[in-house]
Amino acid sequence: MHYEQVSIRTHDGDCPAYVFKPSGPGRFPGVIFYMDGLGIRPTIFEMGERLANHGYVVLVPDLFYRAGPYGPLDPKEVFASGDVRAAIGHLFASTDNRRAGVEDTEAFLAYLDSREDVSGTKVGTTGYCMGGAISLTAAGTYPDRIAAAASFHGGNLATDSELSPHRLAPAIAGRVYVAGADNDNSYPPEMAERLEQALSDAGVDHRCEIYAGALHGWTMADFPVYNEAAAERHWNELVALFAGALT
Repeated sequence: MHYEQVSIRTHDGDCPAYVFKPSGPGRFPGVIFYMDGLGIRPTIFEMGERLANHGYVVLVPDLFYRAGPYGPLDPKEVFASGDVRAAIGHLFASTDNRRAGVEDTEAFLAYLDSREDVSGTKVGTTGYCMGGAISLTAAGTYPDRIAAAASFHGGNLATDSELSPHRLAPAIAGRVYVAGADNDNSYPPEMAERLEQALSDAGVDHRCEIYAGALHGWTMADFPVYNEAAAERHWNELVALFAGALT
């Protein structure tokens, strides 16, 4: 596996990040990959590399940098602890939609602009778990830059919080794809309906789906709930989304 490790200066410090790109010379569209709540680890690297092989320069930032060094976390150990919040709560508390999706993303976009191997100014975003809400927040905050945004098993996408990404729907200009897990407490049916309504009312080019039988975290190969068929479906949808929006 080949990647570049870089440090990106943000409003709050230096964010470690990893860059995956296609083999060979050329210029390629940029993508920001927002990690899930278990942070940077081998599975995330594998996903970044796989996406890059489809023809993108993929930036994978460590959104937990404000909390200081950690891990890599082993999901099996975290889940076996019986108290996930106790194990990673301090990491979750170090970021949110505004800090990552607005403030940090400003720096991430500037970094992609500085790379000679990134083509154009339009960028794609994809996010998982907490990263799903961050991906949509970025799309609503930087509509002139985000041409396509995806969320997979994202939670809290349409809540009463002032940071809820559905509130930014009127500003989103790019294409949106949202895939929710079946029977997911962090994205129940009424929330899915609320998000769908917000996107429709705003005229956003979007598609929202629920993957029947898939549990929260189904895309992650190192999770006990990993669902290979649903994960492959996610890859097909993500690649199609970016292929239709990024050039």
